[in-house]
Amino acid sequence: MKRKEKLYKKIGIFGGTFDPPHKGHFQIANFSLKKLKLNSLIWVITKKNPLKKKPILSLKERTLLSRKITKNIKKIKIRNYDNFIKSSKTIDLIKYLKKKNKKAKFYFIMGSDNILNFHKWHAWNQILILCKIVIFPRQGFSKKISTSKAYNALKKEKTIFIKSKIMNISSSKIRKNYLG
Repeated sequence: MKRKEKLYKKIGIFGGTFDPPHKGHFQIANFSLKKLKLNSLIWVITKKNPLKKKPILSLKERTLLSRKITKNIKKIKIRNYDNFIKSSKTIDLIKYLKKKNKKAKFYFIMGSDNILNFHKWHAWNQILILCKIVIFPRQGFSKKISTSKAYNALKKEKTIFIKSKIMNISSSKIRKNYLG
């Protein structure tokens, strides 16, 4: 007789400033839902990334644009927790979500460019303990990440490197093209 496997809810966390959100973000979110068989994906928009310049678009504009491009996928939830948890730190967000969803498994989704500075994130090594890290390729970063401090700390059993077509689009390129 087979032993019943515990059924856990699988939740993806896709965070960023999304300044602006674009089809590359949407493709990552949608691909994550399918590939990881997630029950839901929380698209978390932060007011400001402490490692980047102040966003061009307001939080309200970024939220509306994110809702617009994800409107046909019910499993994607657009959220902002900065004021609610009184923090923009990823570790605080993950702890909060884990407390609210005790039986869930969490997958933190990021682009490979984020691995370069991941070791600068507050309590970054605790994030590795609390959830699986899902890394999507970004053009020009595949060779750079293997020399990063965080890359060497990533445990194989806690990390998923996604193989997907690299979309050559970024929020910074969009801002540059439209704002000069």
